[in-house]
Amino acid sequence: MAIYHNEVKIITRGEGRSACAAAAYIGCTAIYNDYDGIQHDYTKKQGLVWDQVFLPPMAPAEWQDKEKLWNAVEAAEKSKDSRLAREMILALPIELSKKEWIAIMTEFIQEHFVSDGMCAQVAVHDTDGTNPHAHVLLTVRPLNQDGTWQNKTEKEYLCIRNGEEKGFTSTEYKVAQANGWEKQYPYLFGKKKVYMAPSAAEAQGYARASKNPKSTKFGRQNPITERWNSEEQLEKWRAAWADVVNRHLENADHDERIDHRSNAARGIDEQPTIHEGTAARILEKEGGISERCELNRQIRKDNALLRKLKEWVEKLMQAAKPTIEGIAREMETIRKNVIVFIYGKLHNQAKLEQNEAYITWAKRLCDEYTLIRRRIKEKIKTRNRLQREKDALPIMSFLKRHTLSDEIDRLDYEIISLQEQENAVLQKAGGEKAKDIQEIQRMIAEKEASNDHITAINAALDSKIRKGKQRFTELAVKSRNYDQASLLKIRKVIRPELEQQAREDIRSEIHDKISFEKYKESLREAARLLEEEKRKMQIEQQIEREQSTYSVQPSVLSTR
Repeated sequence: MAIYHNEVKIITRGEGRSACAAAAYIGCTAIYNDYDGIQHDYTKKQGLVWDQVFLPPMAPAEWQDKEKLWNAVEAAEKSKDSRLAREMILALPIELSKKEWIAIMTEFIQEHFVSDGMCAQVAVHDTDGTNPHAHVLLTVRPLNQDGTWQNKTEKEYLCIRNGEEKGFTSTEYKVAQANGWEKQYPYLFGKKKVYMAPSAAEAQGYARASKNPKSTKFGRQNPITERWNSEEQLEKWRAAWADVVNRHLENADHDERIDHRSNAARGIDEQPTIHEGTAARILEKEGGISERCELNRQIRKDNALLRKLKEWVEKLMQAAKPTIEGIAREMETIRKNVIVFIYGKLHNQAKLEQNEAYITWAKRLCDEYTLIRRRIKEKIKTRNRLQREKDALPIMSFLKRHTLSDEIDRLDYEIISLQEQENAVLQKAGGEKAKDIQEIQRMIAEKEASNDHITAINAALDSKIRKGKQRFTELAVKSRNYDQASLLKIRKVIRPELEQQAREDIRSEIHDKISFEKYKESLREAARLLEEEKRKMQIEQQIEREQSTYSVQPSVLSTR
């Protein structure tokens, strides 16, 4: 079953983004943003297959022009942290053609967004033929029938009547006021402010402290906006996307299907892979190693190992019989699995330590670079200020001009010295430009993400080891009804085969080349966890006791 993921992003002005920039990026075009005066030019971006604007009937026809549409969106938002648009990124099935992609997107957008009152810009991208996907940029404000924007929220006044408090919008208050509801205003009660209705305050002679009535903190959200922003609506969109794609796959006689649900919701305990992105794939194609691609390779190996372990467990469950041979094989299989899990933890721990060492070094380097850059800026600022003071002095102020010249020369020397330090830091970073520091900062973030992933894997391995030990102990108790010497002998016969399987699993699923030291340590740790030495001693003692019980004492014969 093929699984195609989709994700949703909110374009927010407070994060330094804009709807115009997003529209220009996905459309591989240039758009001028009237709000901030920036020309966003992505005409050199490659991979655009199809680009289209969809409008509901009430939207102005001129909004078919992307620049006019998204500038209208920008103009409607006044806050510096306004939500401007919603972007959906949808993976398209490689089994279908460009014509079928367009048909899927047109059906999906018209039925689930445009029919609900949203304006949408859709762009299909396929840079290298292996990652076709669509960007859908959606408006977040509902439209009135006359083509004007509705409010996302409306002020809600907390009114009172006979001691009961209730919220009303401005429109609702016109009706509520006729039914005896009153707005509450702040009145001075000594040094305190108390909210009450004007009729009550005037009766007691209180002075109003402000003209602003009592209201809810965030107002009342537009019900359409509230629905669009809900988790339930997002789940409906995801399900609808799966339905439309699966229908087109079926119509095209393809067996592949997609599922919008998470692995957990589908009862699958495999770990999902992460989005790699074009940059990571280009880096890999050019012979480099992307941390994201490396993570996905490890996840796929982990999942493959998990599937194989499930197959082994299933086979054991089907073939398990209350025989000494069955118990011996299951005990040795558990021991083999524990060895693989322990090796995986040791391998992961080494990777964690490498990452931590890099992160420590890189953060220290970045901090050093940041400090030097800040000192350079401060000294340049001071030098420029002194230079302006010097330039403003009369020509006859020889002493003051001389003093300022000496100070400026000293600062020039310190700036040059700091710039040499900056270059030395950049050399440590592996380059000669500030972008090399930015690359290190990106690598820090990737390695921290990698550490989080490795820590999660180790926690899962710990859980599997605990379960294995628990089952091993149960089998050891169950085997007490059998001859212990025979059990030990059978296990020793089976062991070489399963240890060979353990090495093959480690090679294929964890690391191509096995570390002899890590493998030996895995054997020792498995023996300790499963208490093998203790069990072996107990068996040997039992054998000795049985032999002494059944041995015949020699008789003493007398001769004449």
